[in-house]
Amino acid sequence: MHFRLICIFILLSFSSFAQEAALSPRVANYDMQVSLDTMQKKVTAHTTLRWKNISTDTVGELQFHLYYNAFRNTESTFFKERGLPDFFSKTLKEDCEWAWMEIQKMTDEDGNDLVPNMEYIQPDDDNAEDRTVLRVPLSKAVLPGETITIDYDWQSRVPRTMIRTGYNRDYYFMAQWFPKVGVYEPAGMRFAKKGQWNCHQYHSSGEYYSDFGVYNVDITVPSDFIVGASGVLQNVKDNGSTKTWSFYVEDVIDYTWSASPHFVEQKEEWKGVSIRLLCYPDHEVFAKRYFDAIKNSLEFFEEHLWKYPYPTLTIIDPPFHGLFSVGMEYPTLITTGTALFIPDGVRTAETLTVHEFIHQYFMQMVATHEQEEPWLDEGFTTYYEGRIMDQYYGEHSSTIDWMGMKVGNAEYNRIEFFGMDNPEIAPNTLKSREFPRGAYGPISYNKTAIWMRTLEGMLGIETMDEIMKTYFDRWKFNHPCRNDFIDVVNEVVRQKHGNEYGEDMNWFFDQVLYGTDLCDYTVSDISNIEVKEKLGVFEQVNECIKATETESEEEDENVIYESTVEVERLGNLAFPVDVRIEFEDGKVVLEQWKDRKRSKSYFYKGTTKVVCAEVDPDRKIYIDKNFLNNSLTKEPSKVGTRKYFTQFMFWLQNTMLSLSAMV
Repeated sequence: MHFRLICIFILLSFSSFAQEAALSPRVANYDMQVSLDTMQKKVTAHTTLRWKNISTDTVGELQFHLYYNAFRNTESTFFKERGLPDFFSKTLKEDCEWAWMEIQKMTDEDGNDLVPNMEYIQPDDDNAEDRTVLRVPLSKAVLPGETITIDYDWQSRVPRTMIRTGYNRDYYFMAQWFPKVGVYEPAGMRFAKKGQWNCHQYHSSGEYYSDFGVYNVDITVPSDFIVGASGVLQNVKDNGSTKTWSFYVEDVIDYTWSASPHFVEQKEEWKGVSIRLLCYPDHEVFAKRYFDAIKNSLEFFEEHLWKYPYPTLTIIDPPFHGLFSVGMEYPTLITTGTALFIPDGVRTAETLTVHEFIHQYFMQMVATHEQEEPWLDEGFTTYYEGRIMDQYYGEHSSTIDWMGMKVGNAEYNRIEFFGMDNPEIAPNTLKSREFPRGAYGPISYNKTAIWMRTLEGMLGIETMDEIMKTYFDRWKFNHPCRNDFIDVVNEVVRQKHGNEYGEDMNWFFDQVLYGTDLCDYTVSDISNIEVKEKLGVFEQVNECIKATETESEEEDENVIYESTVEVERLGNLAFPVDVRIEFEDGKVVLEQWKDRKRSKSYFYKGTTKVVCAEVDPDRKIYIDKNFLNNSLTKEPSKVGTRKYFTQFMFWLQNTMLSLSAMV
């Protein structure tokens, strides 16, 4: 009796511990047995899905993404939006290498056959030929808090070299490769006004949105293949001509794997995190650069947000014929890449590696909707990419430091955004598929990073770090939207700065997030007018004020000047900015321009002239499109000994600036 009680106690304690240890709600949990046929380029699989209804709604159906059907024919929404690439045309049209995915059998836990009522739906565009979303009515509705278990057998044909996924020669990258359940959003979650499935078709732009869960995956491949996958490798079973690689991972939103017989494996560790690199032999020379970039990122986020919670990270460096999968992010697995001909000083390898790792935090742990609000993951990631690269590789040389050329990562964001033909073409708030051609990347990635750096400049790095830490802590392993981020900004700014920036920061987001206007501050003019002494008859006709005689041509230090500095706002965006004004005698005055007027004048009266002025001297307003017009310098005095010293210093300063630009 006592033994049984002890066993029950242990089991209950273990169950309680397991629940406490769960980082996420674990809504969608998968057991998968997968077999890759490299001859026919097919995947055959069995999946057991345990889906938990965490809403207060009664849910009568499930919806699934079948991404590979985007490559089924020319009439899919994906190809209608993107067009059929010329270099795919021959293999698809003549060799009929179209990809597809089909569920052949599906039953619930009571053995009910769900296949007869399945139907493809097109929630975004009513394109009847698109089969990337499958609706499955259930025999028995799922009540609030209940879990349903679904078993399904399915098969797919792997696409040849499609965006993000597919195969080329004997390299396979399997992303968005299995029938994946969508996200059920109850009323009040993100923008949902009532309970609804959020399960978009596969579009040519933008990425993914899915629920957290546990994945237990067995992958069978030819015996000479090496497999890299999300999660921890549990076992490799030798079946003779094949091997089965078993992986396990908890609290992630997706699952991805890659395989090739040519992979070379290298490993390093950082504070208990096993970092695994799989690359082709000619890229082994880049291993140290990849590992260093990952360790820098792990260190940075442990200090600023949260220690990386997973025990593994796998880096895939694809071969040249696998470039379609370069620069991708999935739970505990990323792809990076570079080329042997790119010099070490051009840090594409580090930049890609850092960027894709950051996605482990923004879109993986803080699981925003990559199709509906891409800036919340790509923009945040680009912002942190700049901070990490600049911190570890040099603020003005983190992207390029080669043959005298130096470019910082954050500077590159400005080049990408302001280099657009029309930076005002769209706001940040569009869905990824709604951006005009060519605008998605510069606006979602770079504009967001620029205005986040501007927010950091205005509020200070400590406040910005507090905002991001609060946002991350509050929304990790959940699905926030832009309103949730804005709420955190308003909350932290009020705590740290009171009403210094107004009642809230909505005015800032109205401009940079919802608006399309540009920012451009300039110093338009500096004038120094000598106050002439009064001469002539004023009160009494017999009293005349005469000019004062000077004994020398040297400048009279008692001369009074009325100086004016004119600054203007050429763009429509308005922020509180500093104006630094320097006088001939070395005195410096720092003014603040807080209103939304188009121009501002600063007046001074004294014995020294204004020699230069600069708006935003510390470059806090990083979204200002033209830093070159932010300052203006007047020629110093042309009389007296002070003139020669000032001219020399002015020449020396400009010479040093010119030299620094060349080194």
